[in-house]
Amino acid sequence: MKKVIVVDDEQAGRKLIKEYLSNYEDFVILDEANNGVDAVNSINKFKPDLVFLDIQMPGMTGFDVLKKLDELPQIIFSTAYDQYALQAFEVHAVDYLLKPYTKERFKKAMDRIANDEINTARPLAESLILDTAKHPERILVQYQNKLITIALKDVVRIEAYGDYSKLVTAEKTFLSNYGISTLEEKLDSNQFIRVHRSSIINLNAVQELNKYLKSYDVTMTNGDVVRVSRGYMDNIKKLMF
Repeated sequence: MKKVIVVDDEQAGRKLIKEYLSNYEDFVILDEANNGVDAVNSINKFKPDLVFLDIQMPGMTGFDVLKKLDELPQIIFSTAYDQYALQAFEVHAVDYLLKPYTKERFKKAMDRIANDEINTARPLAESLILDTAKHPERILVQYQNKLITIALKDVVRIEAYGDYSKLVTAEKTFLSNYGISTLEEKLDSNQFIRVHRSSIINLNAVQELNKYLKSYDVTMTNGDVVRVSRGYMDNIKKLMF
């Protein structure tokens, strides 16, 4: 059984989706919303598998809604405006239903749901969360089989993991689809500094700094020890007064 939330500022739009979706027994509608604020609250509360999402709504747009979600469901945009189609597909939405649409067109969108996987939702979230802010406060990560967002202030350190990165907090380790160099470019350099080609640390999570031969070891608040390489010694001066 897949959980569904319908978001549209027009009652007629919500009614049509509910009518078409009634033919799909494996999908159950948990809630509906007519504005962006209620949509965020509902999606974060019920954590649906699928959201039918309007774009132009009171309070915030459909794209703004996606920036504020704790977990990323499958998204089918449903809108009367065709100018957002390219943007929707650039962020890898499952489909883009342009009103008015037929039952046959709706079926094509539903057929795509079965083939959509977690890797399709990932670029949708990353492009909206990380790429749209100069220094984002949250970042999308993978935890078990879910995509969630975590606050960057809670990240103690970041470790290179091949083409990906591991984000270590006080309690858990998460995986980011971005490489460490890409993250370095997006993070606030007043809070995060590169100390090794494989390590970035959160300055607010530094517990102590110890001299090690001609370099330093940084002990973090979670007990992890991070080696500072010679090539990044200038960065470590930010810890010294």
